[in-house]
Amino acid sequence: MIKPIYSPSQDRYEKIFYRKCGDSGLKLPILSLGMWHNFGNHDSFENATEIATTAFDNGITHFDLANNYGPPYGSAEENFGRILKQNFLPYRDELLISSKAGYDMWPGPYGIGGSRKYIISSCDQSLKRMGLEYVDIFYSHRFDPETPLEETVLALDQLVKSGKALYIGISRYDPDQTEKAVQLFKELKTPFIIHQCRYSLLDRSPEEGVFDKLAEHKKGAIVFSPLAQGMLTNKYLNGIPEKSRMANENKIHLNKEQLTDNVLYKVKALNEMAVSRGQTLAQMSLAWLVRNESVTSVLVGASRKEQLLDSIGCLNNIEFSSEELNKIDQIVL
Repeated sequence: MIKPIYSPSQDRYEKIFYRKCGDSGLKLPILSLGMWHNFGNHDSFENATEIATTAFDNGITHFDLANNYGPPYGSAEENFGRILKQNFLPYRDELLISSKAGYDMWPGPYGIGGSRKYIISSCDQSLKRMGLEYVDIFYSHRFDPETPLEETVLALDQLVKSGKALYIGISRYDPDQTEKAVQLFKELKTPFIIHQCRYSLLDRSPEEGVFDKLAEHKKGAIVFSPLAQGMLTNKYLNGIPEKSRMANENKIHLNKEQLTDNVLYKVKALNEMAVSRGQTLAQMSLAWLVRNESVTSVLVGASRKEQLLDSIGCLNNIEFSSEELNKIDQIVL
């Protein structure tokens, strides 16, 4: 039997809204799909495909990757390339596809950092893995203190001028680094439009300067880890489940020490608020981000279709009273 060609939902653009990215002409869906986890070769390709198509069926047009997403490194891009070829190819111009370079990718001194050699080579490899001629956004994944920022910026500018990327972004840059990058890109007239930063109810560090810089220069912000690696869900309210990511010692980005008594107190208090609003804790946590005009888009991950649909459900209630916002601040600050 011939597998039917994927046909997206006809009303997909009625299910979500889009926010302008700074002063650029580009709009991002308020929720974007992050492929940091669950899209590598160690994961189910069928499940990954179902998550990606569910996202697009609900108007999520932005798919965010990086060169070393997997595991193993590169496999998330390879698998997304397969998903693209099998399902999304007729809709390429409806998609925003991003990738990044900055962290370790291949052995030796040229497989990490912000050098011209690494940035350009990494983008070329990413395009090959995904079967693309260009990405819509290419990021410097991190500031590299061992490379002059001018070198990194010029390499990113070349990616645009050579047609390999339409827009440029930076990720994890502090306010001073962001200011310097903005000025360098401005001199070159590079279409630098967005900063990707960690932001959630449990990590509000971008409020300490980064958001102010982006607002000053009219740049967008896309935030990752909006659920604090799962701590802002119902998963850990009653302890650490055996099969959770926190229970897995191999998950270097989330460990038991992060779930302190203080954090657990905050999570439980926030959960009580979510229940009173008729939302899951995850939905309220995402809604709190969505309501913030400083946020262009929120990167959500998902291990299954149902989890993604629950996240999308946050859009049903994104209004907060001043009393609710004050109570949230009292809990988390």
